[in-house]
Amino acid sequence: PFFVNRGGLPVDEPTWERMWRHVGRIHPEGERVAQRIRGAADLPKIPIPSVPAFQPSTPIPERLEAVQRYIRELQYNHTGTQFFEIKKSRPLTGLMDLAKEMTKEALPIKCLEAVILGIYLTNNMTTLDRFPISFKTHFSGNYFRHIVLGVNFGGRYGALGISRREELMYKAPVFRTLSELIFDFEEAYRRCWHTLKKVKLGHCVSHDPHSVEQIEWKHSILDLDKLTREDFRKELERHARDMRLKIGKGTGPPSPTKDRKKDVSSPQRGQASPHRRNSRGDRR
Repeated sequence: PFFVNRGGLPVDEPTWERMWRHVGRIHPEGERVAQRIRGAADLPKIPIPSVPAFQPSTPIPERLEAVQRYIRELQYNHTGTQFFEIKKSRPLTGLMDLAKEMTKEALPIKCLEAVILGIYLTNNMTTLDRFPISFKTHFSGNYFRHIVLGVNFGGRYGALGISRREELMYKAPVFRTLSELIFDFEEAYRRCWHTLKKVKLGHCVSHDPHSVEQIEWKHSILDLDKLTREDFRKELERHARDMRLKIGKGTGPPSPTKDRKKDVSSPQRGQASPHRRNSRGDRR
């Protein structure tokens, strides 16, 4: 049952309040049912996935596979209730505290929660670059959104995440360029009868779990309806180059205060050009 965590322990009070708010709308006697389930002694214990631990000699690709296995073992949240409230504007340290809570409760998660968890579990992999990748697709008259954590190790790109579809989450770091990775996701969407409409790319996330900086979720917004195939590829590679330059200068994502004071506006682009945000560290 989704009212308790996998160890049968009560969920913290804020999480319970969020649950009752949703459960009360669907099931008027939901709280009574939950208490009856929690008090039952004959229910089988559900195993709690173990947070992966690594030896210093464990290669990064093997670590990524272990992290993805852990995320997969938590399972996708099909209940319609968001167990963890994630505000993208929160500083990184707050999001890491939330990720720690996820590992404690071991509840099913959705794609955004998987990204936060992926950042938390890879913080000690300092040679690994992590950045968010968001997708907007169209299918049967409706729009759908999905997000994964892009990774770059040794010049090879991959992704961590969770999805209802196997081909829309984990990608081993074997892609030579960022465009190859994104095109692979696009092809996976095509097999699901979805048309890719937009791709949003963030900058690399700091490895400092106590950082008060915010994650830059949308450094580049690429609208496929306004870009030719070649322009789309060029913009993806431009974003990859921007990330390499920023890492080479040893600068992380700018803090909100510095961003407001020192932001440099880009020259006006044509209508077909994607929206891009330039910080001081991105000047050429």
